[in-house]
Amino acid sequence: LKQGFDLFYGYNCQRLGHHYYPFHIWDNDQKVILKGNAGTAKGTYAPALIHERTLKFIEDNKDKPFFAYVASIIPHAELAAPEEYMKQFRGKFDEPKPFKGVDDGSDLRLGRYQSQSEPRAAFAAMITLLDDQVGEIVALTEKLGIAGNTLIFFTSDNGAHQEGGADPEFFNSNGPYRGQKRDLFDGGVHVPMMAYWPGIITAGTTSDHISAFWDMVPTFTDLAGVPTPINTDGLSMVPSLLGKGEQAEHPYLYWEFHEKGGRIAVRMGKWKGVRYNVLKHPNEPMKLFDLSVDPGEQKNLAAEHPETVGRIVAIMKKARTNSEIFRFGQMQFKGE
Repeated sequence: LKQGFDLFYGYNCQRLGHHYYPFHIWDNDQKVILKGNAGTAKGTYAPALIHERTLKFIEDNKDKPFFAYVASIIPHAELAAPEEYMKQFRGKFDEPKPFKGVDDGSDLRLGRYQSQSEPRAAFAAMITLLDDQVGEIVALTEKLGIAGNTLIFFTSDNGAHQEGGADPEFFNSNGPYRGQKRDLFDGGVHVPMMAYWPGIITAGTTSDHISAFWDMVPTFTDLAGVPTPINTDGLSMVPSLLGKGEQAEHPYLYWEFHEKGGRIAVRMGKWKGVRYNVLKHPNEPMKLFDLSVDPGEQKNLAAEHPETVGRIVAIMKKARTNSEIFRFGQMQFKGE
């Protein structure tokens, strides 16, 4: 609410947001105790409550402009789904050893994940549940007659994870891409995005435009016809979405990750430069990949293209603004 939203319903805590049967969620600034989840009970599946409120919000605002940010946590690190979905997949997979988590005591549902004896079935059940929820949102806009005036984006915040018993290799969750969540190889940062706007966005079209989440605000302000904030590195994606006009391109995209010894990556056209362990070794050699022919980032071409490596090193030096609060970038790169 303090960030400008008119209504909020769901989790407001990262620790509790790892759990699907939490002791409470929030309705605006009011705590809602979920009595069905008292003790070790699992009577109330929080994502179902959030989905119900999402549909109500759309219905309540069908006659005026609205923005709904539906931050689904399905599937996050804990694997859990209602029985009606679990039974659809129970016995369909050879299950690995059960995942053993925290199921009682003072730490219950306060961070560490609960156990799951059927992790593959649970993962498939959660994906199916998410698919159903997205389908119900789309169907509601059609039922209300607002589909032609409603742009729906579906995307993910990172690549597949393996916490809580998840098995991304079994499901081939990252396809051809190397790495997983927390990696800066494309398996960690290259995610799907779909846009649905019947009558406006041509169905079945695709785009190879390189974009990032910081492009969303400029895209939305462009569509709304309002000024774009100046403190953004984002570019409007509207030309790519509508297939009209000239699409502005990023000179580069930059990522950094402060865990795992410090990781930095830059995408510059077809080139991707990746450096790991930079907090301990600021001059760690860069790996360089040509994503146009090597999307799986398997062949390091750094030795063959020193000029490109030098350009990416220069970007890594200037791409961020140092912060006294978040001190990740305070080390100095001497370059290759």
